[in-house]
Amino acid sequence: MPLIVKPKEGCRWDLLALGEVMLRLDPGDRRIATTRRFDVWEGGGEYNVARGLKRCFGLDTAVVSAFADNAVGRLIQDLIYQGGVDQSLVKWVPDDGVGRSVRNGLNFTERGFGVRAAAGCSDRGHTAASQLKPGEIDWDAVFGKSGARWFHTGGIFCALSPTTPDVALEAMAAARRHGVVVSYDLNYRASLWKANGGKAKAQEVNRRVASLVDVMVGNEEDFSAALGFDIPGVDENLTDFETAAFKKMIAQVVKEFPFQVVATTLRKARTASTNDWGAICYCDGQFYEATHRPGLEIYDRVGGGDSFDSGLIYGFLSGQSPQWAVECGAAHGALAMTTPGDTTMATFAEVKQVMKGAGARIAR
Repeated sequence: MPLIVKPKEGCRWDLLALGEVMLRLDPGDRRIATTRRFDVWEGGGEYNVARGLKRCFGLDTAVVSAFADNAVGRLIQDLIYQGGVDQSLVKWVPDDGVGRSVRNGLNFTERGFGVRAAAGCSDRGHTAASQLKPGEIDWDAVFGKSGARWFHTGGIFCALSPTTPDVALEAMAAARRHGVVVSYDLNYRASLWKANGGKAKAQEVNRRVASLVDVMVGNEEDFSAALGFDIPGVDENLTDFETAAFKKMIAQVVKEFPFQVVATTLRKARTASTNDWGAICYCDGQFYEATHRPGLEIYDRVGGGDSFDSGLIYGFLSGQSPQWAVECGAAHGALAMTTPGDTTMATFAEVKQVMKGAGARIAR
C-alpha cells in the first residue's frame, strides 16, 4: 500500500525525533590521542535527521531527549538553538555535581584521511537520555494534541540502556494510533551493544521494534547483525555493498516485515577520503536507485547517512515521487560529508543543484 502522510494542517511538527544528542569533540585534521584542541558540535543519529529537515529543508521539527542540567548540557542546548530544532520536549535532569548518577554524552570522533579510517570514541555511560523510561512522556498528547506528521528514531537510541527500547516502542505505538508515519534507522553499533547483550540482544530488540516501522533504513550490516537476516555474500566485514545484494536482502526482509519503504546508502570506501556513493529505495514493490557518484571526496563522513535520511524523508513529506526522494537523500548526504561536524551545512538550493548534476565550479 502507498505511504500515507498526514497534511500539515493541525500538526505542530513535520517530524519529531527521539534520541540522544551528544557533544562531539572534533580534533579536526589531528588525532584524538595526540591533539591539544577540539572543535565542538552537537550530534546524534536521530537528532541529525530532525536538524537536517529544519536547517536545510525548512520544515518544523522537534527532538525528544534528556540532558543533565549543567554547563555541558547548556552548551548542547546552545548548539541546538543554531539548528532551529524545537527543544520544548527535552527533559532536564538535575545535575549531581560530578556526573555520578547522570551526565551528558560525549563523542570523540576523528575524520580519518586516505588509508587511515575515521574513528570514534564514545563516553556516554549513564547519560540522561539513556535513563528515559516509559510513562515519562505523554505521547498521546504529543501526537494527538500538538500533532506530528512523521516520527523518527533508531537503533542507536534503543542500544543505550534496557529502558530505551520500551520508550521507543511506546512512542511508536502512539504515533501509529494517531496516523503518524514511523521511520527507523537501524544504525547498528557493535560498541553500544557490547555491554548490553551483544548482537543477540540487538536482534531481539530490533525485531520487536520492526513490527511498528513504516520506513526502515539500514545497510547490509544493519539488516544482518541487527535483524538477523542471513544474506548470501554479506557479513559484518563487507565494505562494498552493491545494488544486487540489496535487492536480495529486501526480498527476504519484506516477506517477514510489512515495511512500506526500505532504503539504504550504497557506499564503497576506496579510502577514508574518497568513496563511491549512491543510494537505493524500495517502495510499492519497485526499486528506485539514485545517481551513482564514483570518487566522491569526503571531508567528514559522520552524519552522511543521517542526512540521506532527512533528504529521503523530505521527499515523502513534500509529496514527491520515491525516485525524487532517494535522489534528494543521496545528494543531501553527499553534501553533508563535505563539511565538518555531524549535521548538515548544506542549503536546499545546493541539494537541488547536485540533484541536477551541476559541477563544483565557483559561484560568485
